[in-house]
Amino acid sequence: MKYLKLFSELPVGRMTLKNRIVMSPMTRCRATNNIPNEMMAQYYSLRAQAGLIITEGTSPSPNGLGYARIPGNFNIEQSQGWRKVANAVHARQGHIFMQLMHTGRVSHPLNMSGNSKILAPSAIALTGEMWTDQKQMQPYPIPEAMSKQQIKEAVSEYAHSARLAIDSGMDGIELHGANGYLIDQFLNPATNQRQDEYGGTPENRLRFALEVAKAVVSAIDPDRVGIRLSPYGVFNDMKPFDGLEEFYGMLAKRLNELNLLYIHCVDHHSMGAPEVTPSVKALLRKEFKHTLILSGGYDADRAEHDLLEGKADLIAFGRPFLANPNFVEKIQIGAPIIPANPATFYTPGELGYTVFPKEAAV
Repeated sequence: MKYLKLFSELPVGRMTLKNRIVMSPMTRCRATNNIPNEMMAQYYSLRAQAGLIITEGTSPSPNGLGYARIPGNFNIEQSQGWRKVANAVHARQGHIFMQLMHTGRVSHPLNMSGNSKILAPSAIALTGEMWTDQKQMQPYPIPEAMSKQQIKEAVSEYAHSARLAIDSGMDGIELHGANGYLIDQFLNPATNQRQDEYGGTPENRLRFALEVAKAVVSAIDPDRVGIRLSPYGVFNDMKPFDGLEEFYGMLAKRLNELNLLYIHCVDHHSMGAPEVTPSVKALLRKEFKHTLILSGGYDADRAEHDLLEGKADLIAFGRPFLANPNFVEKIQIGAPIIPANPATFYTPGELGYTVFPKEAAV
């Protein structure tokens, strides 16, 4: 099958993407001391055949460094590390957005600096355990419910990080409003039980996400800002809620008013989560007049179909890129896609990251 639509160019903001394939953001835990390094630059440059790369989740704040070895982007040293990444991708004629991910309650003190705090909309602990390099699996602690001053500071941190991202050479940023991280924690009543203007009603639960989006748009311009959303997502103890579809329609409409560049809707149905209904995706398409990215268990055939049907402008692929840095070329020539090895998803080092079996080499 020839994928004419999938491999067609598309003007998106200040960029002209060489194809409609997006590399999804995927946590890889290779940032030593939370600073991007040469190995990360090589990792992203190997995948620059994608029309657009979205980086792994990158914290805009010391308070958002919840996982071991994830990168930050809130100081000059980190920004300089990201410059290596941006330069490496641009050298191969690629485009790259940095995903800003504040983990909120999805954290543990051993993964953070000593003067940081685990913050969330409400003091509700996540169930289960998370990895720490020092003591392996540890239970999630109860987060501190954010004060209004802390909310204001977090909004400012997103804007500051966005400016640093552009200064480092990134083409733009994606706000992580999905998968149970801080923005999503405000959106979802399972984690937001506040009684002030940031909780309760749908309008109040939208407030933090919209304040962050407005601050970032003011800092770097709307044509450099996207957002990732996960309606019906259950990762990190999120739960579907009454009025969900209308809620996300309202959010899409408000984001459209801010002229954000894109919405990136993730559907983890292929991984066991509830399906993001076609009606939700259609509502996002209706209310948001700019670029729409869909992701979740796609292969090239379904991607081509949905693009031809006008369901999206771009399609994001995740795990196929992990063991197949030349994934885009493999689609073009019909080469086999090698399954990724979960044992190397989050481990330090090159194996399964920039070093692969011979048949997966670029």
